Amino acid sequence: MHTWINGWVLFGFLGQAIFAARFIVQWIMSEKKRESYVPIAFWYLSICGGIVLLIYAIYKKDPVFMLGQASGLIVYVRNLMLIVNKKNSKRDENPYVPNPI
Repeated sequence: MHTWINGWVLFGFLGQAIFAARFIVQWIMSEKKRESYVPIAFWYLSICGGIVLLIYAIYKKDPVFMLGQASGLIVYVRNLMLIVNKKNSKRDENPYVPNPI
């Protein structure tokens, strides 16, 4: 077995896989809708992958990678907040709209 393969490297690859999966999900959903579409799962995968990659960057002590992942996480969380706030305001306007699960 190669000496460069260890638990941390596998953890980093896991983060990359989660992060890359968001584009596959977005592509599949866009094809289904026949238009460019960003599903909410895109943002959840962005956050999960970003957290894993940030942890890996901290382990590697790479400030460039840390800054990139930390700033990205702010954007992903904010986008998710905007989506949730929009859904909540629509529900407040129409009390007959069921709560999202």
